[in-house]
Amino acid sequence: MSLPARSALPLAFVSLLMTGAIFGFFYAWVVSTMWGLDTLDPRLAIPAMQAMNASVRNAAFAPVFFGTPFVLLLTAGAAWALDRRAAWLFGVAGVVYLVGGLILTASVNVPMNAALAALEVPVELPQAAAIWADYSPRWQSFNLIRTLVSGAALAITGLGLWRLGRVRRHHMLAAARAGHSLS
Repeated sequence: MSLPARSALPLAFVSLLMTGAIFGFFYAWVVSTMWGLDTLDPRLAIPAMQAMNASVRNAAFAPVFFGTPFVLLLTAGAAWALDRRAAWLFGVAGVVYLVGGLILTASVNVPMNAALAALEVPVELPQAAAIWADYSPRWQSFNLIRTLVSGAALAITGLGLWRLGRVRRHHMLAAARAGHSLS
């Protein structure tokens, strides 16, 4: 078995972990972070969001956020030698996340975060409330989209891994019947 074919299953597992991590990250913003911030006085919510946006740019987040589509596409290439349907699934998952996760974030959420970061938090409640009311619903709408997209990428990746596992099992059984070892 070729090196790409042997690396397909481990890469598929890494792809699953990475898509799961990015889906979980976006999902947590949907179900807790933004809802929690929305309950605060906007004079507290704005600086809290500014701080979270500044802190997310780190070495733990970057590989998952930026690397996931490329690991998925690498997995697609490696899987091609074993099962073209599985390869297509990984390729589709990579493109889906690239467009609906990474590019959407870079083109919508990041500019919104940069604009919020540039603001000084108003002392007066009505001004702070107006800023938060303009920011939070729109940001959350786009976050929901990238959450759903990354969830779809996770599901597609899971299907690809399942398919590769079935193909690998089939090859192992055929090799065992023929008296060969598959390594």
